[in-house]
Amino acid sequence: MNGFRKALFATIIVIALPAAQASASTFDGAWNVRISSSSETCGNGSTVAIGINNGQIASSSAMVTASGRVADAGSISVTLSTGIKRAVGFGRLSGTSGSGTWRGSMCTGTWTAERM
Repeated sequence: MNGFRKALFATIIVIALPAAQASASTFDGAWNVRISSSSETCGNGSTVAIGINNGQIASSSAMVTASGRVADAGSISVTLSTGIKRAVGFGRLSGTSGSGTWRGSMCTGTWTAERM
């Protein structure tokens, strides 16, 4: 019976792994993210280019470092930093767009994203 369990487990892994990889890559590509602040003193209207590869987020700019993850269903969590400033964002991607909220040490706001 032990051999049967191992074979069943291996079969499940072989079937599930390609499905997980395929869904994680649904959002792969280049994205433009427009960041808006709820306060004029925090600045408003910045745009950041990010890239997503196998669900992992990376920045496409030398000025901004981006890291984070996109889940299979489109839930996203990302950290953006430049110099000593850092902001954490959460939201959802769907198809070719997305939106969410972000917060930094002294500021908060919203973001929208479009696939390039």
